[in-house]
Amino acid sequence: MISTTPTRDNNYIELEDQYGAHNYHPLPVVLNRGKGVHVWDVEGRRYFDFLSGYSAVNQGHCHPKILEALHLQAARLTLTSRAFYNDQFAPFARFITRLFGYDKVLPMNTGVEAVETALKIARRWGYEVRGIPENKAVILACEGNFHGRTLNVISFSTDPQAKKGFGPFMTGYQIIPFNDLEALEQALGDPNVAGFLVEPIQGEAGVVVPDAGYLAQARQYCQDARVLFIADEIQTGLGRTGKMLAVDHEGVRPDLLILGKALSGGMMPVSAVLADDSVMGVIHPGDHGSTFGGNPLACRVAIASLEVLVEERMAENAALQGKYFRQLLEGLHHPRIREVRGKGLLNAVVIRHPDPEAAWSLCLSLKDHGLLAKQTHGDKIRFAPPLIITREQVGEAVGIIEESLKSLK
Repeated sequence: MISTTPTRDNNYIELEDQYGAHNYHPLPVVLNRGKGVHVWDVEGRRYFDFLSGYSAVNQGHCHPKILEALHLQAARLTLTSRAFYNDQFAPFARFITRLFGYDKVLPMNTGVEAVETALKIARRWGYEVRGIPENKAVILACEGNFHGRTLNVISFSTDPQAKKGFGPFMTGYQIIPFNDLEALEQALGDPNVAGFLVEPIQGEAGVVVPDAGYLAQARQYCQDARVLFIADEIQTGLGRTGKMLAVDHEGVRPDLLILGKALSGGMMPVSAVLADDSVMGVIHPGDHGSTFGGNPLACRVAIASLEVLVEERMAENAALQGKYFRQLLEGLHHPRIREVRGKGLLNAVVIRHPDPEAAWSLCLSLKDHGLLAKQTHGDKIRFAPPLIITREQVGEAVGIIEESLKSLK
């Protein structure tokens, strides 16, 4: 028999390096337990989790209500495929469409699958409803975007690392600057544009928050041009920014809404695309599907995850604690912090330091002091704890950040 258990705690990293593909560069910490806002490593050390599975664990680790739903459904029925009806998808579809105010939902698994789904719907809508000539549809996307890593999605990425060595790429996309209404208005002059895909806040780019009014005006421009406004709320949605959706800050209702990550409370891959009949109606049997999308286990877990967000008023707590977090960070007036930015509990700091590895070094120091976060794009560190964090825990976490900053000479 092949042993799968390391003989020493510190051997996990060596084993992963030997047998796992090197497509990640993790912090040197091996986690084996989580509860609420904390995680523990294999040696029993406790940490604040300030990444939350890239915002997949908004409800906190191992939330009891979500865990109970998972256990009960897993013991009963996990997968049928959509070749048959099951008794969990219909209640989920009714619940999520009523919660967000749409006619229909198309369930998938991972976030990037939902993005791909929305893009397919937008193209089909462009041809069947708008009358765009076949194979001429254009989707607008923004510089600095991150919508996933499939070949199609990286086709409109502007990150060189995401694209180098993976071409040729899919056509039909036009890149415009983020937070630039003039550029959007000009691009919408092309009659072949079917959709505008946008993150309300660019998370992977370092929590880039657009100007107030940008989203509302962009939505209006799209409506005037008969172009679908497609909001990727995979990371920004489900309470993360202090509202159920980030677009809610400006009263924007997308034509296509993309959800994922915290839709399962971090329990399993669950994603979804929501739209009204006038848009979703272009999809017919056989046009799109997924073996696991809409499975009974995912549907029951997703309902519980959404109920928890609403019942425990997590979006409201995110707004309060996020504001307090930014106030405390800005109050440090630390020379190594160039900028603090964010909304709700999706925040980031930009590090001022001549060493390009300073942000990574700070993440290592944060780990040593009991807080886990990860840098993005070199000089930025994202801070996104579970939405159940308390004021006292925010204060303790900022104390850890202040102490860790001393490591940047």
